[in-house]
Amino acid sequence: MRLFVFGVGYSSRAFVERIAGKATWIGGTTRSAEKASELEKLGVQPFLFDGKSAGDRIAAALADATHVLVSIAPGEDGDPVLTHHGADVAAGRPDWIGYLSTVGVYGDHDGAWVDEETEPRPVSRRSVQRVAAETAWLDFSEANDLPVQIFRLSGIYGPGRNAFGKFRGGTARRLIKPGQVFNRIHVEDIAGALEAASERPATRVFNVTDDEPCPPQDVITFAAELLGVAPPEEVSFEEADLSPMARSFYGENKRVSNKRVKEELDYSFRYPDYRTALRDLVKTDGF
Repeated sequence: MRLFVFGVGYSSRAFVERIAGKATWIGGTTRSAEKASELEKLGVQPFLFDGKSAGDRIAAALADATHVLVSIAPGEDGDPVLTHHGADVAAGRPDWIGYLSTVGVYGDHDGAWVDEETEPRPVSRRSVQRVAAETAWLDFSEANDLPVQIFRLSGIYGPGRNAFGKFRGGTARRLIKPGQVFNRIHVEDIAGALEAASERPATRVFNVTDDEPCPPQDVITFAAELLGVAPPEEVSFEEADLSPMARSFYGENKRVSNKRVKEELDYSFRYPDYRTALRDLVKTDGF
């Protein structure tokens, strides 16, 4: 495997670390030269790409890449990878292309279950852009006869990014909106699902999400229990001081199915629910 990653961030880094032993070469992009050294320490050859113009030497790297992962958000002008390097990806004819998206594309379903056959009806501007990017990549797949897999991720957490950090930072709170639920996904399960999917390179959409959508306050309450501290006071959604972006998340209420990942990829989630994950994470991220 020769892997090229557009946007080595929290989720894609976990995938890089997982498949490092089987990859003969890994390249990845970053926006700044300052972060290039971090990629080198990870064993990734760095390439600069700001999404505004084609990156130097990226076309040559893509010519030899067998696997391409895209972990860069689209903008008003569409997907920057397709815009500036779509022709290079097509010319390289990789065995597999993965695109990291979000379950936000489904919009609001009043708490009902959704799966990959549910028609997207995005609410926020960022989710509208995601749907457009997904469509563009699927069109790219058809036009170039190349396998593209879309991965719709739920709320991402894992080491260094979880409820315990909120307690340490003094920002933990139990925000109550009756009936509201969210799915989550541990970063290690993102990496695991990507690895399983890369071994079955056929164009497909997958929800990468846990088994148990639940109210957000339940996660905070359980984290407090593991830390041996009192949970924070409850705050009603109507009274909460939230940024427009944070408030918009609560405008989308759904339960997301992961059945396709389990059945088609034969993947077993290491962290099927937040309790399993937090019991592990408290050992390293707790007080």
